[in-house]
Amino acid sequence: MTEPRDHPFVAAVKPLVDAMGGMLMDPAEAQPDDVVLAWEGQDLLAVRLPQLGESLDHILAALERRHGVPLSQLDRKAKQDVVRILEARGAFSVRHGVETVAGALGVSRFTVYNYLNRENAKNQG
Repeated sequence: MTEPRDHPFVAAVKPLVDAMGGMLMDPAEAQPDDVVLAWEGQDLLAVRLPQLGESLDHILAALERRHGVPLSQLDRKAKQDVVRILEARGAFSVRHGVETVAGALGVSRFTVYNYLNRENAKNQG
């Protein structure tokens, strides 16, 4: 990106883009699927959003950083909390989402489905 990275708008959106696993770039390099952001009528930067599968990996990595240990080392309650967070963020709408989450948690797909069913039953009851 050729624009100054210390521009206040870039500084404001960078944490959000980083949290999503996106990439900031020069608007001239934007492709049709990228999002071009303008400041005071001028295209200032473009954001390339990750593919859905990459987003899930990014979310899992962020959860590991938050917990300070690999997700597979969490206790059952913490793993259930992780599944609840991931469900709220749409992780299970991604193809192979359950398998990816199960692998990260070190549990079976069946266990992930049990965690999801338990959460759904709690919310309905």
